[in-house]
Amino acid sequence: MELRGKVALVTGGNGGLGQRICHALAREGVHIAVMYAQSKDQAEAVARELASTYQINVAAFGCDITDGAAVEALVASVTARFGRLDILINDAAFNKSVPFQDLDGLTVELWEKIMAVNLTGPMRLIKAAAPALKASGAGRIVNISSVAGLGPTGSSIAYAVSKAGLIHLTRCMAVALAPETLVNCVAPGLLEGTRATANLRPEQIERSAASSLLQRAADKDDCADMVVTMCRTDTMTGQTIVIDAGRIFH
Repeated sequence: MELRGKVALVTGGNGGLGQRICHALAREGVHIAVMYAQSKDQAEAVARELASTYQINVAAFGCDITDGAAVEALVASVTARFGRLDILINDAAFNKSVPFQDLDGLTVELWEKIMAVNLTGPMRLIKAAAPALKASGAGRIVNISSVAGLGPTGSSIAYAVSKAGLIHLTRCMAVALAPETLVNCVAPGLLEGTRATANLRPEQIERSAASSLLQRAADKDDCADMVVTMCRTDTMTGQTIVIDAGRIFH
C-alpha cells in the first residue's frame, strides 16, 4: 500500500517507542495524530517537530483510553481534523513492576488498571476506528505487544497476561475486520529509553539484555520500521513479529 497521504492515529505517540513510530510513518508521508494520556506539552512538541521536519499535517489529541466515550470522541475528532483515518497504532500501555512470586503485591486494582489500558483500551480503539478504517478502503492496525505476551516474563503477571491477550486480540480482529482492514502486531523485547523500561527493576533490565543472543536490548527503530512494513503490506494479517535481539522464539 502506498502510505503517502494516509492518516495514522498513534496512541502513546509521545512515548519512547511511540515517537520513533511517528517519525518512521512521517518519513513515508503519513499525516499523524499523536495521542497522549497526560503529557500534553510533550505531545504537542512532538507534533511540531514532525510537522517541521516532514512537512506533513500533525495534531496532538488527549485521551483516556479506558473511557469508552473518550475513545469515541477521539476517533471523531481525528477524522474531523484530517478528513479520514487509515492507520491505527495501539502503542499506549501501562506497567508496574511486581515480581511474579509476590502475589500479594499483584492487587486486583493493579490487575484491572493494566488490563484496562493494555488490552481493553486497544479493543475500544479498534471498535471505534473500524468504520473509518473500512471506509478508507485499505485500513491498517498495528498493535504493540511484548515478548512478555509469549512467555512467563515481564514486569508483572498482569502485564504478561495483558500482552498475551493483545496478541490474540490481533488474530481475532484480523478475522473480524478482513478483508478491508489488516491487523498485525509487533512484540518487542527490552527497549531502552521507554517509560515501560523505566518501570522495571534494575536487575530485570540487566537480566533481559544479558539473556538475548545478541547481548543487547532491542532497537526502537527496528520496531518502528516493522510497523511501517505492516502498514505497507497488502497480504499479511493476524501476525505477530518478535524483535528482541534473540530471546524468544515462537
